[in-house]
Amino acid sequence: MIELIEANWLLILLAVLVGFVVAWFLLSGSRKTRITREDTGEEPGNARRNQALIDAPPAAAKDTASPPEPEDKPEPAPSPAPPPVATPRAEPAAAAASLGGAGAAVNTAVSQEEAGQAAPEGADDLTRLKGVGPKLAAQLNTLGVTSFAQIAGWSEAEIDRIDDQLGRFKGRIRRDNWIEQAKLLSEGDTAAYEKRFGKL
Repeated sequence: MIELIEANWLLILLAVLVGFVVAWFLLSGSRKTRITREDTGEEPGNARRNQALIDAPPAAAKDTASPPEPEDKPEPAPSPAPPPVATPRAEPAAAAASLGGAGAAVNTAVSQEEAGQAAPEGADDLTRLKGVGPKLAAQLNTLGVTSFAQIAGWSEAEIDRIDDQLGRFKGRIRRDNWIEQAKLLSEGDTAAYEKRFGKL
């Protein structure tokens, strides 16, 4: 018997493997789940109630479905309007007469009103300097700079001191040559100013 097994061991091993494969196919086919409906004899009302419970969304989904109502926020109180600032009207008219144009009169009046809010009585219109707009003129007025003669007399140290306080306008004093412009404007030399820096 042992001699027979030794001579045919390969065939025996092959027969065992085939047996395992056949058994596996037979067992896997019987494992498939089959759903069968059993008649339980329940009343139709109970069946509908059970089906409604099955079809209903989970409780967690119900909680997250409706977001909370937003709370009403109180509206901010309106801020009071600033009091009107009186600006002298004589200077724009005089400037308009010296410029000789209606458009220049309107521009001068608007820039004087914007810059003149912080400017004291009798101050020069600093917006006549090239590179100085209404905001920068108002900022200069708050720093105590109000006249062309004052700017014309600045030393290098004063230029540095004022320039450090100009924020985003820093560097404009030297770049736009305010000192020379202010000298010509304080002397009233309009022809030399316009020749060097262009029309006022």
